[in-house]
Amino acid sequence: MRYQITGKQIDIGEALQTHVKDSLSEVVSKYAGRPTDANIVFSKSAHEYVCEATVHLSTGLTAQAKAHATEIYASFDGCAEKMDKQLRRYKRRLKDHHKDRTDPVELLGASSYILASTDEPEESEPETLQPMIIAEMETKIPSLSVGEAVMQMELAGAPVLVFRNEKQDAGVNIVYRREDGNIGWIDPNG
Repeated sequence: MRYQITGKQIDIGEALQTHVKDSLSEVVSKYAGRPTDANIVFSKSAHEYVCEATVHLSTGLTAQAKAHATEIYASFDGCAEKMDKQLRRYKRRLKDHHKDRTDPVELLGASSYILASTDEPEESEPETLQPMIIAEMETKIPSLSVGEAVMQMELAGAPVLVFRNEKQDAGVNIVYRREDGNIGWIDPNG
């Protein structure tokens, strides 16, 4: 597994990097046989250290965790504990999908845009109906089954996930968390 351990405006020593590699490989190896890479970022927020970890698995899933603590090692340990809990929760699902998938998940490139919010009062008429683009980024859209997409959305803690349904060769699908707690699935071909 490849590790990228960085600090935002803080120094990350060799001892911490070794601790992160050992602990994270132990956590991930219990639940996923073939992790590809891990990205761990440490930062400081006021008096607390923040640790954010993202682990990409060969099944195409991405597990993410974030923790805060007053000590840098404690922030990582909290993050690793959350990652462990998350992967343990999805262990059966990961094994089931892991058996079925022989090839890595296919990723389709796409553009992602951030649009400016309209802070105008509702009574005033906007000058134009065209929104202002603040930023443009490259993103990847995975080809997944609906079950894998729901699991990926829950692992990432995201409210929505856009994916290509691998069972149907055309079209983009969306899964999202509804206000009633259930999961919604939008299939334009359905």
